[in-house]
Amino acid sequence: MEQNIKQAIEQALSEAPERKFVETVEFAFTIKDVDLKNPNNRIQEEIRLPAGRGRIPSIAMFAEGEMATKAKDAGIVVIDPTKIEELGGTRQKARKLARKHDFFLSEIPHMGPIGRFLGVVLGPRGKMPRPVPPVADPAAIAAGLKNVAIVRSRDKITFHTVIGTRDLGSEALTENGMEVWKRVISKLERGSGNIRSFYVKTSMGPSVKVGVIL
Repeated sequence: MEQNIKQAIEQALSEAPERKFVETVEFAFTIKDVDLKNPNNRIQEEIRLPAGRGRIPSIAMFAEGEMATKAKDAGIVVIDPTKIEELGGTRQKARKLARKHDFFLSEIPHMGPIGRFLGVVLGPRGKMPRPVPPVADPAAIAAGLKNVAIVRSRDKITFHTVIGTRDLGSEALTENGMEVWKRVISKLERGSGNIRSFYVKTSMGPSVKVGVIL
């Protein structure tokens, strides 16, 4: 599989036009013969990419007081918890917020209001905040997310995940891609036998099919 993945990545990189920004490289899986109505069969994985994500993810935190200061010092974007209801009141603002950041953190007391006002936008995107206890260091949590990719099928047979940015190059992207591939098939009862199709693409480039070895 490694050679097939590498060849597909190289083809996707060569066929994607140069952009004025650094594109991400993504995998798209479509699975078969899996009952996703059963939550136990859904894929929800955090995968540490061995070659990194290629860019530092944007992390935001709902925090105030001392915790907000710690978060700012760690380079985390701080969101004023008093703005949660306002953000949730305008779907456009909430969507913009969800697109802007890769991960969210929150002090525990703000989790309820976030779920009530922003859950409908953040939840389906897999971006509900990770609760941060009072004694925890947000810098350490942010550092742990630096090279993480999220694979989340929910109840859909087709799902996507980022494996890095195109400037990482084919070798590093293949290393990351293999880590994602192995984790996904490990969660399927028949492994690669449950894969209907598997594609790789840059964020705005054409999709390239990866040959699946059963």
